[in-house]
Amino acid sequence: MSLPKLKEWIAKIDFKRLNPNTWEQKTVKSAMWSFISVAFCFVLFVGGYFFSNTIHDLSNGTNTASEDRGESEKSCNVYGVELRGDLLTYIPKTDLNDSGDLALDEVSSEDILSTLEGADKDDRIKAILLEVDSSGGRPVAGEEINEAVKNSKKPVVAFIRSVGASAAYLAASGADQIFASKYSDVGSIGVTMSYLDNVGQNKSDGLSYNSLSSGKFKDAGSPDKGLTQEERILFMRDVNIMHQYFVKDVAENRKLDIEKVKKLADGSTMLGQAALENGLIDQIGGYEDAKNYLKENIGEDVEVCW
Repeated sequence: MSLPKLKEWIAKIDFKRLNPNTWEQKTVKSAMWSFISVAFCFVLFVGGYFFSNTIHDLSNGTNTASEDRGESEKSCNVYGVELRGDLLTYIPKTDLNDSGDLALDEVSSEDILSTLEGADKDDRIKAILLEVDSSGGRPVAGEEINEAVKNSKKPVVAFIRSVGASAAYLAASGADQIFASKYSDVGSIGVTMSYLDNVGQNKSDGLSYNSLSSGKFKDAGSPDKGLTQEERILFMRDVNIMHQYFVKDVAENRKLDIEKVKKLADGSTMLGQAALENGLIDQIGGYEDAKNYLKENIGEDVEVCW
């Protein structure tokens, strides 16, 4: 019996006119519950049928999307890596907004290293394209990316956009080929630990600094106290050591005479053409030029995944 007919049959029953002690009432009640059970099973069957079809359709949709992504990934043979903004070893949680997105213009070496490692393990990837647009950052971050670029199993081509300087240039200098625009700022081979102190402002505000530390250099560099001569010598010792490391790394990466790099390492940047003439880059060009170079070297059309 169909569900509408069952409802019609039940509607005709007048429960108030039945004697609760009669056999007829028991028979009607029994029949009623039998039909209700049948109707319930029918509803479950129909609902299950439509639910199953819905899940099947969703599954097919998911599979189709996965297949589309798979087709897209199959056509990707070069992995793009973005080196933009301030270069850090990691992104502090304080630099994220309420949605968990990056609120500042930063990039971390640990993220780039993870990306490069993934590209090395992907057999579909033939090369890596490193986009550089950064004025630098932490020396260790630059060193970590530099080492990862040099040790990559895939060819790495870098192209510098507006600027590739300081730690960002150190990171890119390990690439197999470097492009830059004639307008690009390149280089800035140097190290700084300069900072602004608040001593004069604090004095005018009636504030005084109380030094409570276990060693005479423990609070060296605090912006609320003046820098002593001993502290200056200490900091300049480390600045000069890091500078020597920087010069040595660039000379080795770019296969340049170290004395030539020392002359270039005055902390200044130079435009792309001067960088080319001094051996800091290999070609004048941008994204498309880097892609064409990769096409010639890997022997196939280039499809970059970012």
